[in-house]
Amino acid sequence: MTAPTQTASYQLGHKLDSVPFSPYHMLLILVLGTVGFVEGYDLALGGSLIVLAKEPLHLGQADVRWLVAGPTFLVVIGGFTASALSDRLSRKLVMQAGVIISTFFTLLIPLAQNAEQLIVLRLITGIGMGFAIPASFPIAAELMPAQHRRTYGAIYEVMLASAFTLLPFVGYLLAGNPIGFRLIALPGGLALGVVPLLVHYAIPESPRWYLLNARPQAAVDAVNLMIRRCGNRVTALTLAELGADLSIERAALPPFRALFAPEQIRWTVIGTLSGISASVAYYTCAILLPKALVDQGTAVALSFGLSSVLFMASIPGKLFTGYLMEVIGRRWTITYALAGSLPGIALMAAAHLAGSAAAVVFVAGGLITGFTVLSAFPCTRVYLSEQFPTALRGRGHFFGESSGRLIAGVVFPLFMERYTNSPEAFFGILMVAVAIGAFVPLLFGRETVGQLESVTQETRVAAWGRRSRPAL
Repeated sequence: MTAPTQTASYQLGHKLDSVPFSPYHMLLILVLGTVGFVEGYDLALGGSLIVLAKEPLHLGQADVRWLVAGPTFLVVIGGFTASALSDRLSRKLVMQAGVIISTFFTLLIPLAQNAEQLIVLRLITGIGMGFAIPASFPIAAELMPAQHRRTYGAIYEVMLASAFTLLPFVGYLLAGNPIGFRLIALPGGLALGVVPLLVHYAIPESPRWYLLNARPQAAVDAVNLMIRRCGNRVTALTLAELGADLSIERAALPPFRALFAPEQIRWTVIGTLSGISASVAYYTCAILLPKALVDQGTAVALSFGLSSVLFMASIPGKLFTGYLMEVIGRRWTITYALAGSLPGIALMAAAHLAGSAAAVVFVAGGLITGFTVLSAFPCTRVYLSEQFPTALRGRGHFFGESSGRLIAGVVFPLFMERYTNSPEAFFGILMVAVAIGAFVPLLFGRETVGQLESVTQETRVAAWGRRSRPAL
């Protein structure tokens, strides 16, 4: 027997894309967005913990560096591990495991009695986040109609930005409280009792994943379940229409090295690079900006307030990015978001020279930066998922995010931590990093708007052999 044919995958993809947008799609978006909110809160928690726990737990310089880079490095390790599992196991199962691990160990942070315990808890939390955070976009890319992936990307990222905005605001309220670092962890930890249940009951398995795993009846049933939940506004899918039968054998998954096959490597690299510069800006602002502002003479409470401004601006910014990516395309939107942030970063760098107006200048720069580069992710993450055929999408997205996070969230913060006391060096280096990434997708990438099976057609035959043509 043979694996599902191109016709089967195209028919299934066409049927999914033909389902009109409905309240059920919105439910999927909100549940995945809730995962993003909780995981974003836990991910960004490190920057606030560094400031709030420094005196109560007597954090030394080595402890600070562990909290800056260690959890994110474990997010990378978790992401690489999950990348090996996502295409083989259920994408939903990988997400659920990550949410449970991350929220459970965040809930234990209030019990930490010393720096070592806090570091260990944050490291284990990082593994769970590495499973959960990248899983949302492959799931959504395979469930959302093509024209509404931007809707998902925008709303998901707005919920993520809401977490990033809430966190420094809570830090502002808790500044000076000796148990502030314990209290600030509770919102992320208490989600343990809610979010895994939402994922279990609301998120279906991907019909495309079922087809890839030679389960055509399950794929048809999953599509028809979505059709019913969306109001039966299109006709049900049948096995005959799919062009498949129950005797289809499971297609052999391509090896991991297929991500770097001649037909695929360009898109793997470009999809990864498109997110690195935006991630550099995010991690620098989320992890190091409160510390940098304190080191540069700003009061602790004010540093949290100024940090919150950046992420508050990203809420409308991400909605605009989600709209723009379907109007001018993914590549031009990424260029706009990254290049458009350079004046804002420059204003933040020069704010200390403005005397009594320093806070106003910084806020102006923060609003620009938040509305642009910190709002790029609805586009960069959707763009990354669209670079891969279904047989590689789970591993490709996890690999791309994990590789970008290793550079942007581990290597770069460790490098930048030594420059937090110099606004010229701190913001100047950030400007260079963002400027480099502004034009990579535009100059070297391809546009990917459309049905997943169409945009990945040219990469469907990769290094695992031209004799086998796995479904997309």
